[in-house]
Amino acid sequence: MKRIALFFLLFASIVGSFSKINAQGETAVPFLLLAPDSRAGGIGESGGGLADNSAAIFWNPAGLAFLRGSEVSITHSNWLPQFGLSDLFYDYLTYRQYVDDISGTISSSITYMNFGEFIRTGEGGPEELGRFRSFDASLTLGYATKVSEDWGLGFNFRLIHSRLSDKPTAQEQGSGVATSVSFDIAAMWRPAKLYIPLIGEFNNRLSVGMNLSNIGPAIYYIDQAQADPIPTNFRFGLAIRLFEDDFNSLTYTLDFSKLLVDRADSSGRKDKFYKAIFTSWFDQSFGEELRDVVTSMGLEYWYGSDNFKFALRTGYFYEDPGFGNRKFITLGAGIRYDLYGFDFSYITTDVFKNGENHPLSDTLRFTLLIGWGQTAKTRHQGFPRGI
Repeated sequence: MKRIALFFLLFASIVGSFSKINAQGETAVPFLLLAPDSRAGGIGESGGGLADNSAAIFWNPAGLAFLRGSEVSITHSNWLPQFGLSDLFYDYLTYRQYVDDISGTISSSITYMNFGEFIRTGEGGPEELGRFRSFDASLTLGYATKVSEDWGLGFNFRLIHSRLSDKPTAQEQGSGVATSVSFDIAAMWRPAKLYIPLIGEFNNRLSVGMNLSNIGPAIYYIDQAQADPIPTNFRFGLAIRLFEDDFNSLTYTLDFSKLLVDRADSSGRKDKFYKAIFTSWFDQSFGEELRDVVTSMGLEYWYGSDNFKFALRTGYFYEDPGFGNRKFITLGAGIRYDLYGFDFSYITTDVFKNGENHPLSDTLRFTLLIGWGQTAKTRHQGFPRGI
């Protein structure tokens, strides 16, 4: 079984940023950066400005401030299919509910990343000493509210649990199990009325959002001296409704994101997470900081009436070769019928292939959702008026 050899490779491949991690010091629980839902997965993994369904709790929880009614969704994906490991997968469950009494939306999500079964061996050789299962999981609770007609704020609290092993190895004292917490702060501007010179009216056609996610202390499996930062991430996104009539709409999305992690200085000392949010913008040259930004974009087309419609999606994801080198194209589709919806997305790296498949190539995501307590036009609440 190749699981031991693949164990550390999996963590690097999950977010495709092994070279970046090596340069900055290890980052723990990278599953927190995975694009969890199929809809955003189909538009290049760009959802910071769109954020108009229950998965907004990940992309930009402030987007939930503009939604009404309720929605529940579940996503499943067999992760890194190129490895051929059937028990390497993640599941993502979300729920949102608008509550009149608090003038806002409460939300929650559960993320579960299963790494499968591993063989434990000793220092002296390959003899099997036992087996254990490894996984990462998180529970997120959120609240979002509008502070004006055009502005929304969102906040999340997250409990993180990571189980890499079930007992210490050799002389190590830790358990191989870690628990921590983090929180998110987000804002969304979605103007009901907007005039842009030389272009004209842009009412209900633009959305701009910012999300600072996974703010929290370092996590450790052995002892505090070997703690690793969690992946604090800044995301800036926008969505523009390019065209809309009674049956058609076309939306463009664009996201920029940057990992804000503790970096060791020449003495090996690292900034605390609350300092790294600021210092990680300036600890490299300006050119290197720009290269450190991940860009993703997409197009989403909807056709149909209020009670039945379908969507086609495509997108592009780019990460600089010196900071992870993830480059892929995404495709996706979706259907909405009455209360129900279904989305799927697909990743392909074939156009960038250099003799072998990237671990992310051929990744599929599938999402089922139910939305209720809204009018037909806004039941599934596509940006910005409702799809």
